[in-house]
Amino acid sequence: MLLIIGAVVVIASVLGGYVLHGGNLMVLWQPTEILIIGGAAVGSFVIANPLHTIKEVGKGVLIQLTGSPYNKSYYMDLLSLMYEVFDKSRKQGVMAIEEDIDNPQESQIFTRYPAIMKSKYLLAFMTDYLRIISSGNMATHELEGMMENEIDSRKHELDEPAHAVNKIADALPGLGIVAAVLGIVITMNFLSEGPERIGLSVAAALVGTFLGIWMGYGFVGPTSIAMEHSARYELKAYECVKSAIVATVSGQAPQMAIEFGRKALPSDKRPGFQELNDHVRSK
Repeated sequence: MLLIIGAVVVIASVLGGYVLHGGNLMVLWQPTEILIIGGAAVGSFVIANPLHTIKEVGKGVLIQLTGSPYNKSYYMDLLSLMYEVFDKSRKQGVMAIEEDIDNPQESQIFTRYPAIMKSKYLLAFMTDYLRIISSGNMATHELEGMMENEIDSRKHELDEPAHAVNKIADALPGLGIVAAVLGIVITMNFLSEGPERIGLSVAAALVGTFLGIWMGYGFVGPTSIAMEHSARYELKAYECVKSAIVATVSGQAPQMAIEFGRKALPSDKRPGFQELNDHVRSK
């Protein structure tokens, strides 16, 4: 929603100011310039990135349009899920959670949290380390180090789509110049047709430069930054899981373990202590 609102403000501000200054909107409508710039941007994007990154960019843009799932409600469900798993392990023994973590799709605990079940990478991250806890006796610092390594690797994966989009944003002004140069080349054919025809052709060429800069700095660049923010919120979920699991391995009670996880969350989406406690009890 914010992406749509921001785009509307950018369009209204630029075009509105242009019209108020006496500009003619029809002069800006140059489909061939859009084809050159947009087509070259898409083509260079495909050349530069592997297929999985292209797919992730598509998902990332969709998230910007529909809203990130990593909100306060999501984090509360995540902490509540871990509390239930830790509590069952503490009361019935570590072996009691083996069925839940081996097949979360049929677990009575995990299936109560559909939002978490949709996050397949986070779900695998959580169940893998719960499985390590239930099957071995790894030292706390070794477990924490392993989790940090995986989180660091996941961070690089989450950053890839935003970096790919940002590089296209950087390239768009240059592609706008390409379109403008081609427009000037075409203008050379009209030198004998009078100043009015030459003026229209030059204007069309300059629109290419305008579109490249406007698209790069007004839309594509900000979208890449928004994707970076979404990636950070997802990464915080991994850090939350890590903090809670390390705390429970260290001997903390379930309520205290999820408190460690809660403190790892960003302050703007972190539930309050009592708010989380009420949520856990409601589940």
